[in-house]
Amino acid sequence: MLIPFIFSVRSSWTILSLVTAARAMSSISNHRAFQLRVDPLTGNSEWVVIEEDQDQGTEIFKNSEHPMLAMTSYLDMLNDFPRNRAYAEAINKTITAPCHVLDIGAGTGLLSMMAARAMGSEASMQHGKVTACESYLPMVKIMRRVMRLNGMEKKINLFNKRSDELKVGVDISSPADVLVSEILDSELLGEGLIPSLQHAHDMLLVENPSTVPYRATTYGQLVESSFLWRLHDLHNNEVKASDGVRLVPTGVDTILGVKPQQYAYHCDALEKEIKLLSEPFKIFEIDFWKRPDSHGETQVSIKATNDGQIHAVVSWWVLQLDREGTIFYSTAPRWITLQNNKSDEGWCDHWKQCVWFVPGQGIPVSNDEEVHLQAVHDETSISYNLYKQSQTEIKMHDIKGVDSLLLLSPERIAIYGNDVWRRIMLTAIRNALKGRIDPLCVVADDSVFLTILVAKLSNTSNIISLFPGLRAKGAQYLQAVADANGFSMDRVKVLEKKQSVSSMLDTNHKKVDLLIGEPFYTGTEGMLPWHNLRFWKERTMLNSVLSEDALIMPCKGVLKACAMSLPDLWSSRRCLDKIEGFDHSVANTTLGACGELPSPQEGPCLPCFVWQSGKYEKLSSVFTIMEFDFSKPISPCSGQIKVEFDEPGMCHGFALWIDWVMDLENSIVLSTGPVVMEAWFEPSNGELIVKHVFS
Repeated sequence: MLIPFIFSVRSSWTILSLVTAARAMSSISNHRAFQLRVDPLTGNSEWVVIEEDQDQGTEIFKNSEHPMLAMTSYLDMLNDFPRNRAYAEAINKTITAPCHVLDIGAGTGLLSMMAARAMGSEASMQHGKVTACESYLPMVKIMRRVMRLNGMEKKINLFNKRSDELKVGVDISSPADVLVSEILDSELLGEGLIPSLQHAHDMLLVENPSTVPYRATTYGQLVESSFLWRLHDLHNNEVKASDGVRLVPTGVDTILGVKPQQYAYHCDALEKEIKLLSEPFKIFEIDFWKRPDSHGETQVSIKATNDGQIHAVVSWWVLQLDREGTIFYSTAPRWITLQNNKSDEGWCDHWKQCVWFVPGQGIPVSNDEEVHLQAVHDETSISYNLYKQSQTEIKMHDIKGVDSLLLLSPERIAIYGNDVWRRIMLTAIRNALKGRIDPLCVVADDSVFLTILVAKLSNTSNIISLFPGLRAKGAQYLQAVADANGFSMDRVKVLEKKQSVSSMLDTNHKKVDLLIGEPFYTGTEGMLPWHNLRFWKERTMLNSVLSEDALIMPCKGVLKACAMSLPDLWSSRRCLDKIEGFDHSVANTTLGACGELPSPQEGPCLPCFVWQSGKYEKLSSVFTIMEFDFSKPISPCSGQIKVEFDEPGMCHGFALWIDWVMDLENSIVLSTGPVVMEAWFEPSNGELIVKHVFS
């Protein structure tokens, strides 16, 4: 009897009606916006044009832009009460008389309307004015509707431009006396804060202007975390694997890894797993009221407060919104706010903490031992060197010095370094190759692991790897690690073109015996679960070159779900009403808000890491919605099920994911959802241990 075992890779679940995503990006030229869209079935991308004069009240506007704007974090920002309250208080305190106010990155116009209101009556506004610039055209359209709803359209002069496109004497008559802005990301600098401030101080502001915010200060803390370590150190994690595959062979430790940068995470979710190794320390100060430098560097000496291994630097920032230093907003983790006897002001997703990975296995420290941090910032990012006085300084921030051929996401690095996941793939591939002589195998995704594994397990196989994302870099990488993994590139062909295998000419007139995929596509971690059905599309396109007994792996995809209570995530995406006195209800539909939507509209289905979504609770058993049979060409599918709740509570949405059935016997399943079965191998005897959990 076959006993199934399931391994969860903790990939992104999907929450119905909820989303946590970065701001959408666009390029503006001549009153026309271009937005990049990716076709998940083909992997092809195209620039979609959004016309400025498109009727804002038509269904075209709602249908074409709703999916784009629902992927942004505007709703989350507008639902952040502490942020809104702090800005309102600081603007009221700073603007006490009619003046010229400039709002950079105006969004829905909240700060612009606050500034106009602070100047007082209609008569006062005759001697004052608000200039707002917003480069993202869909937001410009929403801002116009919000201003009209609040009677502010005549009090604010809105430009669909970047701030560095504004010119005094052309767009605005005189420099601004006050700057209000919120062009900050989790790292602080990633949305172009420094170049925007530089241009504003050079060209758009009076000398010694007032600003809201007044200053931003970044802080950091040294931590030990095996979870964070597994997200970047593939070399030392895969040493424990017994499959013989070496994605990062000794001597070329940097050939594959994560990009050396700060990564945004809700570190509160890791609080029980993180060990603090230092007190918080100040890193940089950025003053909004004066022109910032493009480059900054600082040295910080840090005394360890515990024994441990420094795996990462966790950082956050604190805004001082007023000149006197009485109004603040912080993105510090919860353990900092509680330690300082400050109230936990609630969960938000648009600003998180940042994590900088210390290379390799980290740096060992003892209590009271001193380590040194060198912090460097350029116009858009902050990076670090961490070292002991006795060590050679580790050049972590110089990306030009890193010879990585492939840069993958931290989550993908963690999966590739997991021994259980690798053993499951090894078992599945080994079973698939049994009895096949000189097989032709097609790897229909960006999986370098599967390419190497097939080459190692069958020295008579020929492999065609389709690398739609990695392309030439994938081929170079395989060439670099071939000797270390004991195979010849003579048996491996990498197609660097965007299209898939289209005819027998591509396979040297040989039928394909094995089509495999993880499936995984580089750069698409934020896509919905069913977007990975691109594997099914590839299988369909290959139908004419598949042999009669060709094995497709995975053999099947199973769309699963469970009902969830997610109060924090729901609150961050809920419908807008009045924000600091300004009605934003007209933005709900376009921004993809949750709850209280007019029938028959529903909230969007968007990607999200549930473990990064604040408080959550499972309310139902896991259930199957539909199955996708990859043994046959792609075809329409549907599913319907009655949900039974196991626990009382408020259901905010449904977690949705795909379980990938790797073999015909349904004995090996890779789940991208909750951990319904946790599997591991006992090193002493190789026994497979299975434990039912939900995480």
